[in-house]
Amino acid sequence: METLTLNVPPAVGLTDEQFYQLCLANQEWRLELTSEGELIIMSPTGGESGIRNSGLNAKVYIWNDQTKLGKVFDSSTEFRLPNGAYRSPDVSWVTKERWETLSREERRRFPPLCPDFIIELRSETDSLSKLRTKMRDYLANGMRLGWLIDPQTPLVEIYQPGTDVETINFSLEQPPTLSGEDILPRFILDLGLILNI
Repeated sequence: METLTLNVPPAVGLTDEQFYQLCLANQEWRLELTSEGELIIMSPTGGESGIRNSGLNAKVYIWNDQTKLGKVFDSSTEFRLPNGAYRSPDVSWVTKERWETLSREERRRFPPLCPDFIIELRSETDSLSKLRTKMRDYLANGMRLGWLIDPQTPLVEIYQPGTDVETINFSLEQPPTLSGEDILPRFILDLGLILNI
């Protein structure tokens, strides 16, 4: 199934509570809401995307388990960004300090912040242009490092504040190794272990 986008007119709008209840009532779908009022309905991923997402999440989780520098979230986690959008990255990480500033209620629901680090993995039903828009949205809302991984092209785009997007084109036979730089110190991701399933 393709991703669907519905326009929510400003006169209708959705409060934070209404969007939260809408997500609870439709748990079989991943819902996002852009700051422009577009309600995005995403279908579940296929098997290969699920394996790759699990691998990416596991790599970040293992690194974080060793460093204890923050919290790791899977693709089911919805974040309320400062611009009012609700987004659920495939893999995300928040520093321990930022996570601990949230109240218990904020942690339990949709955390009101943009993750420090985000990975978006393009699946068969994802539009590359819409994922790029999503990455720019994260960047404008406080993301410090983001990777858009597209196994179809194949390419990786690296997003950081104050710099142009870095694009790495590669072949699936020789995928790159990515560094978490100073955001995720000593984190190295060999994309070959993720993409060549």
